[in-house]
Amino acid sequence: MGEQTFHWTSTSRTHVGRVRELNEDACLEMSDRGLWAVADGMGGHAAGDVASRMVIDALRKARHPDSLSDLLNDVRHSLQKVNHQLTEEANRRRQQIVGSTVAVLLVFDQHCVSLWAGDSRIYRIRDGQLQQLTRDHSQIEELVARGVVSREEARKLPGSNAITRAIGVMDRVELDSEIHSIQEGDRFLLCSDGLYNEVSTEDIKRILALENCQESADRLLQSALEHGARDNVTLVVVRADDSQITKTVFNPSASRLNHSDKDDDEKTKINR
Repeated sequence: MGEQTFHWTSTSRTHVGRVRELNEDACLEMSDRGLWAVADGMGGHAAGDVASRMVIDALRKARHPDSLSDLLNDVRHSLQKVNHQLTEEANRRRQQIVGSTVAVLLVFDQHCVSLWAGDSRIYRIRDGQLQQLTRDHSQIEELVARGVVSREEARKLPGSNAITRAIGVMDRVELDSEIHSIQEGDRFLLCSDGLYNEVSTEDIKRILALENCQESADRLLQSALEHGARDNVTLVVVRADDSQITKTVFNPSASRLNHSDKDDDEKTKINR
């Protein structure tokens, strides 16, 4: 396994919301293996909670990789396998669909990969700019991409919130993926639609910019709850720190030593 350049910290939150009785979301944090995920069991279908849990359990079995491509291939294989298991589960339950969306963030050395099916999302904030790294597999996105309607018009169409891909709905799932570079201080957000449908993009940007992952996660969840949380809310906040950078920060106690024989204030070096 290559030398890991970045030190990763993360935290996750999941909540049933203000309206639903059952939490059909699930999430995964595996910083030691460079893998995080959010799965959202499909609303309106039986056993959505079972589907999301099966997806997460499959990802949890990912091996320690020797390369990013190995990690990506292993995750793809795991998702194809659980896709087959979910179709079998639907047959066993005599249900048409037992399915789940999934959004996965994979990292290795200097790069990361976003991998997804459905409308769970991955965002990244870098240098104060928020970017959505995934593109929703939904009827809205397809209509807008083809130029048929504007995004505002698409939202008003009946059934426009329907997703067009998910784990467990077809014999073989089609997964999209994109590779991205990593920079010091990058912060990522994986979330179900229960978050971004309640919290504005500007608020996501402002809260995700906070230094502390736990504080960001708490505030994002609280904002969704304050806005009604009509669906389950699940999120994972991930931060990258370059482990090879030595940062120099001011030591407050040094200001009290201005009568010492030293010419300069003392400084404390913290390695991250």
